[in-house]
Amino acid sequence: MVAKPIVRVVAALVEQNARFLITQRRPEATLPLLWEFPGGRVEHGESDKDALVRELSEEMEIEIEVGDKIFEVTREYERYFIELATYTCRLVRPHIRPIKVHDYRWVSREEFAEYEFPGADQDTVDKLLKGK
Repeated sequence: MVAKPIVRVVAALVEQNARFLITQRRPEATLPLLWEFPGGRVEHGESDKDALVRELSEEMEIEIEVGDKIFEVTREYERYFIELATYTCRLVRPHIRPIKVHDYRWVSREEFAEYEFPGADQDTVDKLLKGK
């Protein structure tokens, strides 16, 4: 049996005024229209923090300052494993332009239940709501 590949993904936990930034996947994406924390795949030779800065710039023209890693979860999917590392991030500039995301929202802890997340992101939401 062939081992499933491991895909390293990073996500930004951006909080402002007790609300967290989440983004909606595009209709043509894998797991279409589900919600997630902004971020993306770490490219070969790239650090987690560099990947976050690049992904948020490409997806939404967001300029961020990356803080500490707060969660890491591994989730098995049909064809691969996802290693999702979530970092606290601060917006350097408040401008958000959804380029490679379908939509975005600022949600409170109480509102997370109103949105459907892929497994690894839901694991992160659950950890966040439990206070780690």
